[in-house]
Order: sequence, then structure tokens, then C-alpha cells
Amino acid sequence: MWFRRKKKPEAQSGEERAVRVPEGLWTKCESCGQIMFSQTVVENGQVCPKCNYHFRISARDRLDSLFDEGAYEEFDAEVSSLDPLEFKDTKRYADRLVAYQRQTGLKDAIINARGTMGGSQVIISCMEYAFMGGSMGSVVGEKITRAAEASLRLGCPLIVVSCSGGARMQESVLSLMQMGKVAAALARLHEARIPYISVMTDPTTGGVTASFAMLGDVNIAEPKALIGFAGPRVIEQTIRQTLPEGFQRSEFLLEKGMVDMVVHRSQMRPTIISLLQIFSGKSD
Repeated sequence: MWFRRKKKPEAQSGEERAVRVPEGLWTKCESCGQIMFSQTVVENGQVCPKCNYHFRISARDRLDSLFDEGAYEEFDAEVSSLDPLEFKDTKRYADRLVAYQRQTGLKDAIINARGTMGGSQVIISCMEYAFMGGSMGSVVGEKITRAAEASLRLGCPLIVVSCSGGARMQESVLSLMQMGKVAAALARLHEARIPYISVMTDPTTGGVTASFAMLGDVNIAEPKALIGFAGPRVIEQTIRQTLPEGFQRSEFLLEKGMVDMVVHRSQMRPTIISLLQIFSGKSD
């Protein structure tokens, strides 16, 4: 007896058909596990509407959300890292730089921009985590220093938004030197009584925390951001003790006096504008 190919039965009315879901349609919250329409998360400022978990956002999205009407002028965009140590691990550092530059469209892990907030001129340096984990190398240090010098020259406030895993090991001591270099530039702003506001997002760690991130006239953090020098696991292994719940998170640091305020992303722009008005003496 010959086997005959049977036709695949057509789906009857009311029967479910397999539907291919487009990629990126859904987003799962990394904190509460809630699955939501991606567009819902975007419309909520990349914040989970259920538990208020703050997703990471790009430096450009951050600048769009802070400046008046999202309008700003970028400067020092062409400053790029060299490879003076000719560093190589599993891959040449020079090749890593090229790969991240293509991936992000940036020369390094920071954007300098000038514009207005609430009508007041400001300069913002915003770090990009997608570029080698927002690590601080020579370019990051140089560009924040230039931003501070521009603020000093123009007499306008400086805002630095940190999102970083710390110093860039591929540049060794050249990276560590940026800590003192930026701190010196910020000290000149302080002497001139020009406001510097530091905004810390998840994560802000290592040499960034140990330098400019904690030197603001006002230190602001987003909710539940990881902020610290060494990671919690490293600390636990070193001191051989269990750390308190919420250790190195924004709310813990606020309680201990390490940050001045924890601000929801939706309130970040109006909060900074209010601070700028207080610094300028224009507040009611």
C-alpha cells in the first residue's frame, strides 16, 4: 500500500494559530520580572511602571531628557583615545576601541554638550555605559576637564552624569591620573563659586566614584543605583562578613549621608532646574 501525503488540515475558525512575535515588542523588568510592552517602558522614561526599576538609558537619550526641548550643541566630539601602552589581552585595545566606536557612534565613553535648562545656560558631561562599560580612560578625564574649563570660562554651572564601571585598565596609570586631573579642574570651579551638580546612575563605581562623582556641590542619585568603589562581592570576600541589605544602593548612601538626594528619573530635570535657580538666587 502506497503512503499518500496528507494535506495539512486548515485551521478552523476559533482555533489558535502560531503567531510570530516581532523582536523587541516586549521588555522584561530586571527587578520585578514583569513583562511589558516595550513602548510602555519607553513612554515611562525607561522606568518600570510596576516597581519603578530604572533601566539604563543612552547618553544621548539622557541629554534629550535634560536640555530644554532636547536641544544642545555637542563639543570636543572628535577627542579619541590612543593606545600608548599597546595593550593586549584577549584582543588588542586598539581593536576594542574601533569596535565600540562603530557600535555606539561615539569616539569614547562620554559626551560633552552645552545648552539650556529652564532657560539657564549649562554644560553637561554625560557618560555612555555602552562604550566599554563607561570606563574612565584618558578621553573621559580630558573631556570632563575641558567641560569644567568651559564652565569656568562661561561662568555657567556644570552637570556630570556618571554611569561607569570605573577606571579603564587598558590605560593603566594614565587612567588613574584622570582622577586627580578632574578633581583639580573641579576645585577651580569651586573657587570661582560656579555650581557643579553630580548625577549618579546605575552603576557608578571604581575610580569614578572615588573622584568626580562624589565631588558635587549637590550629589544626586537615581533610585536603587549601585554606587561604590569596590563591588559588594569583593568587599564580602575581603572582610568575610555579610553586608547589610541594600548596601551600596542609592537609598543606603542617602541614609549614611553620602548623597544629598535620590530623585526619580521623571523628576530629575525639574529638580536640577530648581537647584540651578537656588544657586543663581532666582528661586522664590
